[in-house]
Amino acid sequence: MPHDSSTPPAPSATPNAGPSAAPSPAPSAPRAPAPAGTARPRSEPLAALPVTRPAGCPFAPPAEFATLRAEQPLRRMRYPDGHLGWLATGHSAVRAVAADPRFSSRYELAHLPFPGTADVTLPPAPVGDLTGIDPPHHTRYRRLLMGKFTVRRMRELTSRVEQITAEHLDAMERQGPQVDLVAAFAHPVPALMICELLGVPYADRDRFQHHAMAASGTGGSLEDQYAAMAALQEFVRELVLVKRARPTDDLLGDLTTSDLTDEELAGIGSFLLGAGLDTTSNMIGLGTFALLTHPEQADALRADPALADQAVEELMRYLTITHTGLRAALEDVELDGQLIRAGESVTLAVQAANRDPDRFPDPDRLDLRRKATGHLAFGHGIHQCLGQQLARVEMRVAFPALLTRFPSLRLAIPPEEVPLRTDPSMHGVQRLPVTWDA
Repeated sequence: MPHDSSTPPAPSATPNAGPSAAPSPAPSAPRAPAPAGTARPRSEPLAALPVTRPAGCPFAPPAEFATLRAEQPLRRMRYPDGHLGWLATGHSAVRAVAADPRFSSRYELAHLPFPGTADVTLPPAPVGDLTGIDPPHHTRYRRLLMGKFTVRRMRELTSRVEQITAEHLDAMERQGPQVDLVAAFAHPVPALMICELLGVPYADRDRFQHHAMAASGTGGSLEDQYAAMAALQEFVRELVLVKRARPTDDLLGDLTTSDLTDEELAGIGSFLLGAGLDTTSNMIGLGTFALLTHPEQADALRADPALADQAVEELMRYLTITHTGLRAALEDVELDGQLIRAGESVTLAVQAANRDPDRFPDPDRLDLRRKATGHLAFGHGIHQCLGQQLARVEMRVAFPALLTRFPSLRLAIPPEEVPLRTDPSMHGVQRLPVTWDA
């Protein structure tokens, strides 16, 4: 859901190994903490950000992270444009940077760590994009939105989530016994919940879903994707004008009574749409892939739907779909025995932090009975995901309902043939062909 995690928009794709059902690499040993009051020795700067996932392990982070995290959880790193910044891989280091107001989330201050971005400079965040701004502008927007995403309000939407989920499972059953789970289930369920949240009229929801599916990048060319994004932004601008004229009891309708301009309302609506739809859709798709390749975990959830709360947190930790964040130091900051100078960029390897054995024993094992509290998959600090409660509700309903409705659910193609998303800021599946016994 709306993930205010300060991961800038991805300008290009990164390489990725093909998946299979092979087990994840063996967990690394916990590192010994540095003695209090002593600086860690400076190693040679890392030449580049690790991006290639180990062959046969579609859910594992790049293998180099385990070694880096054990040796030096905050390490010097050379960026593609020549900038000498930092890479944080340890849970405590990533958490500390994300929570520290001395680090900025503004896009224009960041150096990009991804391959192929040597000549890329990001512009400032567009109006309404909470991800790439700092206080006080961030504070103003977030205060206006916080009351719209309370636990109580999100739980009130549970019955609607259950209804939408059941309708799409019914449609899958009629269409089956083989479907692309992304197109049939993982995408439309959160898309319709975004419609509920923003107050998209029923007559416009087919148009909304068409543009949203195209903008997700799961099919079509890059030009088609950009065109769909532009169409969605225009859709939201039109919706704002409708809400201004006739306010309704939904998020955008509520915000028309605030001091936000039409441009700000449209920007916030577009931000919520993009951040909330893509993240939850990817979690349902990739989470199902993980469960189907770990059948003992799927069986555990199927046998005990009350396990759903823990299952969601563990899947969030294990998969960490929004895997990389960026910050820029606004002043000199001493952290983990290192001095980060003003102006230096810090890359947050959230996927490495969520596999830190100092925080999560046996971290490379998917265990739905694990108490995975403290994971950073929803971000941390002032940029923690605004819509995390709605995302939790959607996943708590979706996973048990899917596994219960289709007890024989399985992949329709070999695991290594499942096409993965390879863009720098988001991990997921492009398609997930599944089948079941009719």
